[in-house]
Amino acid sequence: MTKAGESRKGHDFDDVTGQIIGAAIEVHKELGPGFQEVVYQRALAFELQAAGIEFAREEKVPVFYKGKHIDTRRVDFVAGDCIVEIKARKELLPEDYVQTLSYLKASKYRLALLINFGGEKVEVRRLINELGKHGYSSS
Repeated sequence: MTKAGESRKGHDFDDVTGQIIGAAIEVHKELGPGFQEVVYQRALAFELQAAGIEFAREEKVPVFYKGKHIDTRRVDFVAGDCIVEIKARKELLPEDYVQTLSYLKASKYRLALLINFGGEKVEVRRLINELGKHGYSSS
């Protein structure tokens, strides 16, 4: 049995991830599949704002290599210590996971949500930066 805010694997998730997922479900319920990614991005920004979630859209996050800042990458959203990457595909592809995991690892953020609006149902994957373990998992 897991506690509120915890995944089945025992990871402690901030309440904001549940709110983001709820907002994504609302967007998909209203729009359905078939639009370009930017439409979902705008609609999700509307829902996040309506829910009172502090976020930044099209946020530049730093990329570190061996502790040195070497670049920046733009992610769809940042809310708290969570990166949110959105897609509008029939299904998520392996490269979607790789891209999001790379952003997560290189930026030192703790958590990412990879959200796909292109299918019949909204698809959400939580990706966790296991700080100090140099590993990642999804739930």
